[in-house]
Amino acid sequence: MAYKSIIFDMDGVLFETEDYYYQRRFAFLKSKGISLEHLNPLVFVGARSSQIWSLILGDDMGKWDIPKLEADYADFKSLHPTPYGDCVFEEAKEVIPFLKEAGFSLAVASNTDLDEVKRALTESGLLSYFDRVFSATDCEACKPHPAVYEKACQALGNLKSETLVIEDSQLGIAAGVAAGLTVWAIEDKKWGVDQSQASQRIKNVGELREKLK
Repeated sequence: MAYKSIIFDMDGVLFETEDYYYQRRFAFLKSKGISLEHLNPLVFVGARSSQIWSLILGDDMGKWDIPKLEADYADFKSLHPTPYGDCVFEEAKEVIPFLKEAGFSLAVASNTDLDEVKRALTESGLLSYFDRVFSATDCEACKPHPAVYEKACQALGNLKSETLVIEDSQLGIAAGVAAGLTVWAIEDKKWGVDQSQASQRIKNVGELREKLK
C-alpha cells in the first residue's frame, strides 16, 4: 500500500513520557493519601486520569470531589512540567524530517491536551514538520473512541486506505482501528500492552524510513 498520510500518537511513539507521567501521578496521589498499589501501571498507558478515577479510587469514589481532584492535579502538573526536550526519541528527531521531505502529510493525534502536545513538539523542534496537530480532548470523546483519528484523517485530505497510524497503547490502537485506518504499533517491551489489533509492530519510528520507501 502506498501511504500518503501518517498520523502519530505522541506519548510512547514520539516521546518516552509514560514513566514520567506515572511517577508524577503517583506523587500527586500520594500527597492526597491515595494509593496506586492495587493497580497495574498498564491501566495508565495511553489513558487520561479522567478515564480511570473509578479504578484509582474504587469504593471510595463517592468520597472524593473529582472536579477538585482534577483541578489540583492540573496545578500539580504545572509545577512539574514534562521535560519534553529530554523525552523525545532520537529516532523521531531523525525520521520525522525525512518523512516530511519525502512528501508525506503528517499529523499528531493524542489524548494529551492540545497545548501540551504543541509544547512537546515545539521543545523537541518537531512542530514545523506536522501539517496538523489534534487532541482527543477537543473531540467527542478520548481514545479508544475513534473521533480524533477520524478528524485527523479528514483534515489531511487523503483516503483512509492511504493513511497510516502509528500507535503504542491498546486504547490508541483500538481508536485507529475503529476509525477504519491501518495501525502499526511501536513494540511494547515494558508494560504488557495488548497490541494484537495492530497490523504489524515495529521497534521504533526510525524503522519507517525503510518500511515506507
